[in-house]
Amino acid sequence: MEDSYKLFSEMERFEIINYNDGEKYGYLANNDIIIDEEGNLRILLIGDNKPRFSFLGGSNFTEIPWEYVKKIGTRTIIIDVDERNLKKTKI
Repeated sequence: MEDSYKLFSEMERFEIINYNDGEKYGYLANNDIIIDEEGNLRILLIGDNKPRFSFLGGSNFTEIPWEYVKKIGTRTIIIDVDERNLKKTKI
């Protein structure tokens, strides 16, 4: 296998960090990726990890379009996005 390939099983342990404000969004394994029908990575779905007690409430997520992913390093995924440009969703 080529050195330039990254296996998803390895990437699950990568930490997501926003270069813009230094915010850490946890590890890829604790979040999700939306992939389109052609297999392209489109959106990182970052879960709201704030503890709360609710039976009827859904999960809150922040959508980060893949265009804001700037670098995938050896242990991190670096994004560069201003908080104002992020979309909040509830699933």
